[in-house]
Amino acid sequence: MNKKKYTLTSYVAIISAASLVTFTSCKEEKEKEVNVEETKETTEKEFLTQPLVSHIYTADPSAHVFDGKIYIYPSHDIDAGIPENDNGDHFDMRDYHVLSMDSIGGKVTDHGIALDIKDIPWAGRQLWAPDAAYKNGTYYLYFPVKDKDDVFRIGVATSKSPQGPFTPEKEPIKGSFSIDPAVFTDNDGTSYMYFGGIWGGQLQQWASGKFDANGSKTDLEDPNIPSLSCKVVKLSNDMLHFDGPVQDVVINDSNGKPLLTSDHERRFFEGSWMHKYNNKYYFTYSTGDTHYLAYATSDKPTGPFVYGGHFMTPVQGWTTHHSIVEINGKWYIFYHDTQLSGKTHLRNVKVTELTHNADGSLELINP
Repeated sequence: MNKKKYTLTSYVAIISAASLVTFTSCKEEKEKEVNVEETKETTEKEFLTQPLVSHIYTADPSAHVFDGKIYIYPSHDIDAGIPENDNGDHFDMRDYHVLSMDSIGGKVTDHGIALDIKDIPWAGRQLWAPDAAYKNGTYYLYFPVKDKDDVFRIGVATSKSPQGPFTPEKEPIKGSFSIDPAVFTDNDGTSYMYFGGIWGGQLQQWASGKFDANGSKTDLEDPNIPSLSCKVVKLSNDMLHFDGPVQDVVINDSNGKPLLTSDHERRFFEGSWMHKYNNKYYFTYSTGDTHYLAYATSDKPTGPFVYGGHFMTPVQGWTTHHSIVEINGKWYIFYHDTQLSGKTHLRNVKVTELTHNADGSLELINP
């Protein structure tokens, strides 16, 4: 083997070059680290608040105060590998987790799986946005899921603990359909469920009172008629059944005329919620394809309601879904966006304060 001979000058040159390469490499890596941190800080500054959890993707947060603690019942987003479409097939959730915290800004605990789709006898696919309620020593989890015929129904599961696990009833609630159940209990103890959503939520396919598999994929398809309404129904004392007829949640403008199908910036799309403030009922909802949260008010929980305006501008991501709850004398809105993933179907839940103005309006939030 021939050995190459190096002079002392050669060794110095080689070592100097190696040192320069090492120095340059370290400098570049350090610059990369700084750039990553700067990018992270810039990204965070673009958002009003930060995600409550980042170890899983969560959306559609329904928040409640049970036994002095804040419990959040969100959807659990996963990447199911399904291409995006207007029906929302890429939102293919398969279980629910329950989150809790002692106070706003405090540590968030994930209590694990509270309900799995495989434990729901009648379920087919897609566990969408849930809600929860408490009455007579029992906690209730309400959830929409498509049945074996691919039709959305609303089910209910029960537990003796707010964190679950929850045991589902063997059948969906009789007379239920569509998505996004939200349960409100008034001061007199009467509970109501608000539900429904157009497009992928199938509400338009129930326009005749029966499900039409070949019906519209969007809305009523006539821009000049009143838009589809969210539904409201009284719940039975055991919270497991509907107690009475399903009614329309009618939203009128300030002149008493119902909002029209063409009024995409104001009409109901999905994601309803109800809260009561100063003896006034606030029906809040998503406008869907225009991505606002809007509110309407009434002196009765069943309406009719008068449109009030937008109270949250569009979040990052296609969907907007929220809940509103009073905590220690202050009001908060729980919502979601896509800060962590940048993908429509992989969302993260957040919270910020909500302000009721002196005139009863809701202050506009820019998330």
